[in-house]
Amino acid sequence: MEISLSGRTAIVTGGSKGIGYAIATRFVNSGADVMICARGREALDEAVKSIGAQTAPTKGGNARGRIVGAAGDVSKPDDVKRIYDEAMKAFGKVDILVNNAGVSRAGAFETLTDERMQEDLDQKLFAAIRMTRLVWPQMKERRWGRVINVLNTGAKAPRAASAPTSISRAAGMALTKVLAGEGAPHNVLVNALLVGIIEADQHVQAAKRTGVPIDEYMAQRAKTIPLGRPGKAEEFANMACFLVSDQGGFITGTATNVDGGMSPVV
Repeated sequence: MEISLSGRTAIVTGGSKGIGYAIATRFVNSGADVMICARGREALDEAVKSIGAQTAPTKGGNARGRIVGAAGDVSKPDDVKRIYDEAMKAFGKVDILVNNAGVSRAGAFETLTDERMQEDLDQKLFAAIRMTRLVWPQMKERRWGRVINVLNTGAKAPRAASAPTSISRAAGMALTKVLAGEGAPHNVLVNALLVGIIEADQHVQAAKRTGVPIDEYMAQRAKTIPLGRPGKAEEFANMACFLVSDQGGFITGTATNVDGGMSPVV
């Protein structure tokens, strides 16, 4: 399927690495102008440079979009507003929002302090709420908008000792359904994509912490996946690109597992 996002603009939070980077790359190669944001300026600048230097696919004849970056911490309301303002200055509008920032943190419930729980909620749930609140009015006014909340499979099937991330992700799934109902009359579509085990930077970092080579680490993780392998960030990005395109125009309020069949819940 040939997908064009020509003329569309997007914000992708957590866009300097992994899934966010892959989504931004796919959007740019499909013709969208994209702003990525991340906390680390060095990684952000490198991502903008890398995405900008890539060659667009010739299939479909899409002209490449622009890629720009904005450094900021989306767990902080002032940074969220500044990122939005920078996107508006760069593009004049925001058609697509991908709430992707945040990594999974988990521990035994009795070890979790209020501060640790609040930190996770601020980074994942409230960041999505605040950024969506800013883009929402203009999407409704133009009668076209797409929001994707990147969650994980724990949102549907939380395991023991998976808090705080499974709690904030489950709340993100409820947020997705609420917004989908409110946005539907205005052609603003809201969906969630649930990450399984995808090859991404957080797994590289986890492998380093355990002292296990990354290939061996991922092979061990893949034993729980029916397809027998971890997913690729590009595969996740393909699904995101479809959902924000006109071809995905009758899909809203869904929470789709992108996990190789790993989740016990449909």
